[in-house]
Amino acid sequence: MRRQFEFAVVVILVAVLAVLAMQALERARGEVEEAGVQAEAASIRAQLMERLAHRATFGGPLPASDNPLDWIRLVPNDYRGAFDQQPAERRIWYYDKSRQELIYVFDDGQLARFRLSRAAGSSGARGVIGGVGLLRLDGGRQ
Repeated sequence: MRRQFEFAVVVILVAVLAVLAMQALERARGEVEEAGVQAEAASIRAQLMERLAHRATFGGPLPASDNPLDWIRLVPNDYRGAFDQQPAERRIWYYDKSRQELIYVFDDGQLARFRLSRAAGSSGARGVIGGVGLLRLDGGRQ
């Protein structure tokens, strides 16, 4: 009887530790996904700055589009295009034409929302040349 009790205690402890480990892994996965979104946004910002620096040096018009990915050459691999409604897929980038926002859909369904701003210089934002910048609207995940 004592061995069965000890075995039951060990099984319960292992189960509790497994649940805690799974929760920690899920949090870590979410943080890794957020870091990837931030890295992709930084890449987009760098390409926007390159485009604006080229224009400041050599002249020429800026794109009329409010989709920041129309301004750059290397779009994210998981960019699906411009849509009027959110696609059903997860872990993708898309441009919401009605809201004029670049959006990343996380695996859990949350959104990271960005907007191309042509008056970003007045907000004191970093990574702004000629008043153009990519602003994050949602402030990041908690």
